[in-house]
Amino acid sequence: MAATMHTLVPDAPPESGLLGRVQYWFACFFALGWTGVVCAGLYHQLGPGEHPCPLCVAQRMFMLLAALGAAYIIRSALISGTVTPRVYMTGWGLSLVAAIGGSFTSWRQTMLQVMPGDKGYGSEVLGLHLYHWAWILFQLSVVAIGVALAFAHATADRAVPAVRPGALRTAGMCALWFLGAVIAVSMLAVFLEEGFHWFLPEHPKQYRFFYDVGIMG
Repeated sequence: MAATMHTLVPDAPPESGLLGRVQYWFACFFALGWTGVVCAGLYHQLGPGEHPCPLCVAQRMFMLLAALGAAYIIRSALISGTVTPRVYMTGWGLSLVAAIGGSFTSWRQTMLQVMPGDKGYGSEVLGLHLYHWAWILFQLSVVAIGVALAFAHATADRAVPAVRPGALRTAGMCALWFLGAVIAVSMLAVFLEEGFHWFLPEHPKQYRFFYDVGIMG
C-alpha cells in the first residue's frame, strides 16, 4: 500500500543547475534586448521625428513578437517555478518564427534601397540604416535561438528559483512590464500615425489622427 501511494505522489522537480539559470537569464535578456531595440526606433520617431514606414512598423511588430516568445518562458517560470519542454519549444518557436519574419521584412526594405544614388530611408547609426541593423540582429537571434533550443532538453522540467524574491524574479518582472509598456506605446504611435485609415502611407510625414479629428490641418 505504501509503495502504491509512493508511486501516486510525483517527485518534486530538482533544483535547476547553472544551465537552467543561464536559460532563464537568456530569456530575460532576449526580451529586454528586443524591447530596447524597439525603444530605439521609438526614439527616432518621437525625437528627430522620423516617421516609420509600413515596413518599419512590420519590423517592430516582429521584434515585439520575438520578445513575447521569451516572455512566455519567463512568465511560466514566475508562475510555476518550472519550465517544461512544451514551454521551451513554444516560447523559442514563437521567437524563431518572428525572427525569420523580421529577417525577410528588413531584407525586403534593404533591397528597395540598393539602387545607386539611393540614400535609403531614415537616418544612419554607425554608417548603417535602422533596417540594416534590424536584419543583422534578426540573423543573430536565429542563431541564438538555435543554440538555446539545442540545450533546452538539458534544462527542461528543472525548477527555476524565480518564484522567490531575488535577482531572478526581479529581472523577469522587469522584462515583462517593460515589454508590456513598449507594446502599448508602439500601438498608440501606430494609431496616431495611421489615424482612421486602413493603411499607413508609404512615406509618412505626419500623424494623420490629429488631422482626422481636426486638431491640425
